[in-house]
Amino acid sequence: MLRLAAQGWTNKAIAAELQISDRTVQGHLANIYGKLGVTTRTEAVTKALKLGWLVLDDA
Repeated sequence: MLRLAAQGWTNKAIAAELQISDRTVQGHLANIYGKLGVTTRTEAVTKALKLGWLVLDDA
């Protein structure tokens, strides 16, 4: 989910891709933000990259 968010996908697009509701995406992202100790999508992606939790392809 964080990988899709990092690639610029909206919550609605992530929900459609994963066949879950928008609210479920919001909840999962909120949990991820909490675990990372951040409050925004940008902070979450940046911290996940620094921690090696997330690797973005150049393609």
